[in-house]
Amino acid sequence: GARRAAPPLVVHAEVQAAIDAGEPVVALESTIITHGMPYPDNLHTARAVEEAVREAGAVPATVALLDGVCHVGLATEELTRLAQLGRERVAKCSRRDLAAVMARRGHGATTVSATMLLAHLAGVPVFVT
Repeated sequence: GARRAAPPLVVHAEVQAAIDAGEPVVALESTIITHGMPYPDNLHTARAVEEAVREAGAVPATVALLDGVCHVGLATEELTRLAQLGRERVAKCSRRDLAAVMARRGHGATTVSATMLLAHLAGVPVFVT
């Protein structure tokens, strides 16, 4: 489950629990998933990166927009959906693109600038690319 932190930002329940407990969380940009490689390689890579974050003792929080809603942390099915949608149906979102993608209820993969903004709004101070 997820909870709304500040509409229209959804923070995955596991991510929010870690933030609340003061445990480490690492935000991950999502452009590499949709624009960096084809499906299913992109999904395998995204899962491997999330697993590497877990092995290092932190909770991964992949950042993306689905149906016009900003997400910090994706459920398994959301990550799979993002990977399957691919570059043809997912916009590459810099900070400046967020409002437009949200307004048209589109899908967006975050670049460094968008990841940094959304992670900050969710209370996640660390991200990797």
